[in-house]
Amino acid sequence: MTPEELLKQVTASLEKASSDFSKKAEEALKEARAAGSLSSETKNSVDKLATEFNSLTAAKDKLATQMGEVEQAFAAIPAQGKQAERTQSAGRLLVGADSLKSFAASVEGGKRLSVPMPRTALLSSGVAEGVVQPQRLPGIDSTPKQRLFIRDLIAPGTTGAPAIFWVQMTGFTNAAAVVAENTTKPYSSIEFATKMTAVSTIAHMFKASKQILDDFTQLQSTVDAELQFGLKYVEEQEILFGDGTGVHLHGIVPQASAYDPAFAVEKQSGIDDLRLAMLQAQLARIPATGHVLHFIDWAKIELTKDSLGRYILANPLGLAGPVLWGLPVVATEVPAFQGKFLTGSFQYGAQIFDREDANVVISTENVDDFEKNMISIRCEERLALAVKRPEAFIYGSFTASAATTSTATA
Repeated sequence: MTPEELLKQVTASLEKASSDFSKKAEEALKEARAAGSLSSETKNSVDKLATEFNSLTAAKDKLATQMGEVEQAFAAIPAQGKQAERTQSAGRLLVGADSLKSFAASVEGGKRLSVPMPRTALLSSGVAEGVVQPQRLPGIDSTPKQRLFIRDLIAPGTTGAPAIFWVQMTGFTNAAAVVAENTTKPYSSIEFATKMTAVSTIAHMFKASKQILDDFTQLQSTVDAELQFGLKYVEEQEILFGDGTGVHLHGIVPQASAYDPAFAVEKQSGIDDLRLAMLQAQLARIPATGHVLHFIDWAKIELTKDSLGRYILANPLGLAGPVLWGLPVVATEVPAFQGKFLTGSFQYGAQIFDREDANVVISTENVDDFEKNMISIRCEERLALAVKRPEAFIYGSFTASAATTSTATA
């Protein structure tokens, strides 16, 4: 007999005992009114029913309590192994979507699935044959450590329009002066130019077999590791060198001021160049907030040693992020940036407006996907860049010593 059946039986017995006790109590009350007292037989019957009723009540309460404890213990079993919820990566958001699970169970021709993604992910590359394995063991795929991108230095923004209209300050003449009482005050002038910047789309695609949808772990790894970096890599090139023609962004470098050091430094190195660029920005009254340079040039700076072979800047055991002269350093892979640097006030001088965060679309209707049991996966984003203060950025080339040597004298 199950606990539920036993409790039901005890409850039924309790209801019968309660009914018998009530009837006997009424008979006893009538007898007492008629005779003035209760007979010994009636009194014993009432006492017996009361004892039985109390026992059944206690049994029912005890059984109900035990069942409640068992139910609570059973409900707690799955919670014991539950880990603290973590922020979902783009790949987990994709593979966890109910719409994707439904789509994977029944891929139909002409059916399209769109899953919005957060800014944390977006890139892609081809999927080689044999990537999807019959079974994947945990620990093979891991999210790569993300480096800083130039957009991490720039002020963020959003827009809901296909283009943004903004005002750029092109000049400021400060005529402020001490004036005598009751005299004409001087006028300063600020020059502005109106700008309109269209939102640009950055996108790419790759193909995969339909079976990749059955391997959610592999799909998650693909979205996290491949889609994300590819889009950001092109985005970084556009932010730096976009020429503003057609659908290209108007990047920072084409609008930046040329590096013009205020003075020469003996045995000048790349470290000196970046400090002099900071000075140039400061003299323009727009203090710099960061540096951008190529990975190779940053490695040369970090490996700079004194005459005794001691590192001047780097600490091989240090865990701190790349910083120079108190400002964060963003190292880029853009080939055209090797031997160059960009120093400026990124937070104040420019702003990125995201029209559409990265999103992933999966479809079987592209070309002959349905016939070949393939899927097409597209990843794209839409954004605009406004360089509000071009003079806030200093762009130039490292001195010859910075590009050819990594040794300095003490």
